[in-house]
Amino acid sequence: MSCLIPNESVKLYSQVGFSLQGTLYDRFGKLAARVVLAAGFALATCGAAQPGDTDPQKPIAYRPTDPLSGSAFDHFYNMQYDRSVQEFQKILDRHPDDPFAVNHLLTAVMFRELYRMGALNTGDYANDSFIGVAHHPADTKSKAQIKDLVDRAEKLEEEELKANPKDVDAIYARGNTRAQFSTYTALVERAWFSALRNALGARHDHEKVLELSPQYTDAKLVVGAHNYVMGSLPWGVKVAVSMVGLSGSKEKGIEYLYEVAHANTENSVDAKIALLLFLRREHRYSEALGLLRGMIQQYPQNVLMALEEGTLLRSLGQYQDAAVTYRRIGDAGRAGKYPGLHYEAAAEYLGDLLRSQKDYAGAAGAYELVAQVPQPDSEILQKANLGAGEMYDLQQKRDLATRKYQAVIATNSTTPPAEIARKRLKEPYRVD
Repeated sequence: MSCLIPNESVKLYSQVGFSLQGTLYDRFGKLAARVVLAAGFALATCGAAQPGDTDPQKPIAYRPTDPLSGSAFDHFYNMQYDRSVQEFQKILDRHPDDPFAVNHLLTAVMFRELYRMGALNTGDYANDSFIGVAHHPADTKSKAQIKDLVDRAEKLEEEELKANPKDVDAIYARGNTRAQFSTYTALVERAWFSALRNALGARHDHEKVLELSPQYTDAKLVVGAHNYVMGSLPWGVKVAVSMVGLSGSKEKGIEYLYEVAHANTENSVDAKIALLLFLRREHRYSEALGLLRGMIQQYPQNVLMALEEGTLLRSLGQYQDAAVTYRRIGDAGRAGKYPGLHYEAAAEYLGDLLRSQKDYAGAAGAYELVAQVPQPDSEILQKANLGAGEMYDLQQKRDLATRKYQAVIATNSTTPPAEIARKRLKEPYRVD
C-alpha cells in the first residue's frame, strides 16, 4: 500500500521557521491529512506486484507468494477485517522475515481499528473540519500492536538495506511502512507534523525506487498522491515550500494514479480510491463514479464504497438516484449484506438529502431508521436524532422534537450534537 506524502523530517521546519510552520499546518497539513484519508477509505495493500506487469488478465503476483493472499485481500477490501487480519497473520507466520507480510498485517490491523473509531468516512474529508473532529478513542492494545508491527517491519527493511542499499523491494517496503505510520500518527494520534515527516520519507523512498527501477509501477501511488497534494497548495505556500525542495503537480499526480489504477497490481485498487477523493475535489464526479461502480461490483460488501455512490450521485445533482441508492443500502443491510458494518449511515445520508429538498417529513422518517438498526454507531445515532428533532420542530411537532433532543443528550452529553440539543430544548429549531 501506501498512504501518502513524504522525509525531510524536522529539517523542513527548522529551515523555514515558525511562521511557515503555522502556514503549513493550516494549508499543507489539512491537504496532507486528506490524502492520508484516501488511504483511509480502504487504501492499504503495502505490497508490490511484479514491476511493470500491466496485463489485466494476469493474476496479481502478491508479495510474499502465499495461497492465502488472494483471500486475505478480498476480505480486506470487502471490509471483513477480522477475517483479513487472521489470514494475514497466518501468512506472516509462514514468512516471518518478509517485510511485505508484516506490512500487510499492519494495514489490516490499522484499518480495522480506524473503522471501529469512525475514521474512514470520506465525506468527513471533503472539508477541513475533520482536523478537529474527535472519533471514538483508539484501543490501547491495537495501538501497541500497530507500533510493534511498524518496528518489526523497519528492522527487517533496514537489515535488507544494509546488505544491499539498492534493493528496490526493501526501499519500497520501507516507504510503505513509513506511509502506514504516517496514517497512524495522523488519524489515531492526530500528530500532524509527525505524520507529515513520515509521509515525506515514504515519498522519497518511492522516488528512489522509480530512479532505480522506472517500471516499478506501484511506487507511483505515493509519489502521485503527494504530487497532487503539493500541486493543490495555494501559490504563496507553493513558493514557500519550494525553498526546501518540495514541489508537485496535480496533473502529474492524477496521471501517476491512473497508471497504477490500470496496472493490475496490488496497489491498483488503492490508486482508484485515491482517485475517487481527488476527482471529487476537482468536481470530476462522473469520472469518479465510473471508477467507483467498477469497484462496487468487485467488492460488493464494502459499505463505504456503496455509500460513496450515493454521495457522488448527489454531487451530480441526481438526487432521486442518490435517494434510491441510500434506500437500497439500508434494505441490503437489514437483509444481512453488511454484517458488522455501519450501514445505518445510509439512513442519515438519506435524511440529509431529503432535508436539503425541504421534505421535512421524509427526512424525519429517514433519520428515525437509524435507531431501528441493532447497535448503531453512537455518533451516527446522535446526528440522526438531532436531525429528526429539528425536522419535527419544523413540522410543529414539539413533543416529538423534545424527545429526540433528550435522546441525543442521553447518548453522550459531552458532544457537539448534545450541546446543540440543549439549545433546541430551550428554543425550537427554525429555518432562517
